[in-house]
Amino acid sequence: MYKLVIIDDEPAVRGGLGKFVNWGDYGIALAGTADDGDTGLALIERVRPDIVLTDVMMPTMDGIRMSRDVRERFPNTKIVFISGHNDANYLRSALQIHAADYIFKPVKRTELQKVIEGVVEDLRAKDKERQLLKDMQVKLSQSMPLLREKFLMSLIQDGIANTDELQERASFLNLALPLETPYLALAITIDDSEEVYGGRSERDKQLLSYSLLNIVQELIDRYLPGYAFENRVAEYVALLVLDDRLQHPEDTLLSLAKEIRDHLQRWLKLSVTIGVGERAEHIGLLPASYLHAREAADQKWYMGKNQVITMDSLEIGSAGPIRFDSRQSERLLSGLKSGEKHRLELELDSIFEALAPTRKEGFKYVRHAGLQMIALAGRLLLELNLLTREMEEQEARALDGLLKLETKAELKRFVSDYLFGICSWIQEKRSGRSSNVIEHTQKFISENYAKNLSIADIAASVYLSQTYVSLLFKQETGETIYEYLMKVRIEKAKELLRDPRIKFYEVCEQVGYSDPSYFGKLFKKMTGLTLSAYRDQQ
Repeated sequence: MYKLVIIDDEPAVRGGLGKFVNWGDYGIALAGTADDGDTGLALIERVRPDIVLTDVMMPTMDGIRMSRDVRERFPNTKIVFISGHNDANYLRSALQIHAADYIFKPVKRTELQKVIEGVVEDLRAKDKERQLLKDMQVKLSQSMPLLREKFLMSLIQDGIANTDELQERASFLNLALPLETPYLALAITIDDSEEVYGGRSERDKQLLSYSLLNIVQELIDRYLPGYAFENRVAEYVALLVLDDRLQHPEDTLLSLAKEIRDHLQRWLKLSVTIGVGERAEHIGLLPASYLHAREAADQKWYMGKNQVITMDSLEIGSAGPIRFDSRQSERLLSGLKSGEKHRLELELDSIFEALAPTRKEGFKYVRHAGLQMIALAGRLLLELNLLTREMEEQEARALDGLLKLETKAELKRFVSDYLFGICSWIQEKRSGRSSNVIEHTQKFISENYAKNLSIADIAASVYLSQTYVSLLFKQETGETIYEYLMKVRIEKAKELLRDPRIKFYEVCEQVGYSDPSYFGKLFKKMTGLTLSAYRDQQ
């Protein structure tokens, strides 16, 4: 409700105006009346009305003089003058005070209603404007972290074009960024990012980012002035303001980077690689510092994950990459054709050892060489008429999986395992020992189904790689090893269920499952019956 006060020196007019209009219909409540300008001013001070309906001519303090004080102290209050004097001077004074309107006595109901409607409409428009401004301020406040992040991203990517504009924006965003002070950037990259983000909902991803930034910012605040922000998916940047008073700045920076790495591992179970940029003498050189930090972090392909890498640690290696050429391809093909794992292993060691470890595009080239090796194996299988549908699917999965790897060691191990499997496949096909391998595999499963078996355990029992055993079993039997293991366990469970003395959870444990609920669902899926229904039929 809007509040109204009526000020007039005639009691009849005050009383009449109070009852002349049904003020509640307009959302207005009469908050009080006064008989003169001085008492009216005191009333206005006390109730802070939205509307003042006042006479112009009053004995002690007239309405014009009172309204000037009201306008200075309460500029949002709407003032409507009422006067019995058709005097141009009074009207001019009212306009100077920016009165909402002016009504002559005797007051007509329709005229007063029209004026009040206009005043209320104006008040509502002002209320709407104030609410809109308030909402915008709330949204601006909520957007400040995003605005800061966007601004800091522009500093490391584009630098600065105008120092005055930078200072103005930094001040608005409440960022302390001195112009001539030295800076340094850290690039913090999450290792195995596809695995880290793959199974998370968007809410969990945002929560992880928020937690990571909180930890990093808290550690920065312990050491140096600076700010942490997300630059892109799986990469965060620490922008540090260096203090020339530091006696050992390198030690301070390395200690900070290592603490960030260790805290993220401890509290968020995240492995990160941190690249340390070079010192930038002023804020305009930050893009160069960030670029160095980014290049250092990218060298985890050679240095390994969960490391703090500085530019100094990269001063090794030859001038450029040694190519994976046709001669190496031929030797690799020869090793695969021979079916001799030891010979193939020596050739792979030679190839990966020769690839340059530290050049800017090093990992891209090593990854490309790995893709070539997998494709080379596929071409050989095609030539030998051994490229089955299962082998094609395995090759496609290998090519996709290789692109997700991040270090030289991972890539070498991945390619080696795949090629060892191909080598074994060729050897087995040539020697005709496939059926013997399958028989040994099935026998091992039959004897060990009650254990927590893995593909690695089964492959080790026949002295072959996991990849090769899986492919061979599928090729020869038409089902996967896990499908066969499940079938053996279900058949054994059926035997045990015929004995009513054996409890259901005991059946579950005796056939190699630890979760009775999961086992019950699996049994029903395989047989169409629940455990109890199957037992009842026996």
